[in-house]
Amino acid sequence: MADTSDIRTPAQIEADIRRRREVLAETLDEIGVRVHPKTIMGDAKAKVASSVDHTLGRAYVQVNRVVSDVKSRFVDEEGAPRLERVVPVALVVVGVVGLLTLGTRRRKG
Repeated sequence: MADTSDIRTPAQIEADIRRRREVLAETLDEIGVRVHPKTIMGDAKAKVASSVDHTLGRAYVQVNRVVSDVKSRFVDEEGAPRLERVVPVALVVVGVVGLLTLGTRRRKG
């Protein structure tokens, strides 16, 4: 015996075809938008910007960590300078600057 539940009228078949055409048209429009060069470039720019933001964020955290570590070596918990560490570094800096100054004067003269 034939199953009569699968029998559709021509109007039902035409309506189904119209619906499928609309879905197909929407799908093709979406594909067209996705493969459009502006969309591809926009996606690429967004990925690069996200990557740069992530890299800069990690770099900022690392630099902040280093600065805090260096600061903790030269400043105590109360914010006062640790003279036993600041003075030797200052003397080394003054010495290096002095040597560089003498070296450039000798080359000019």
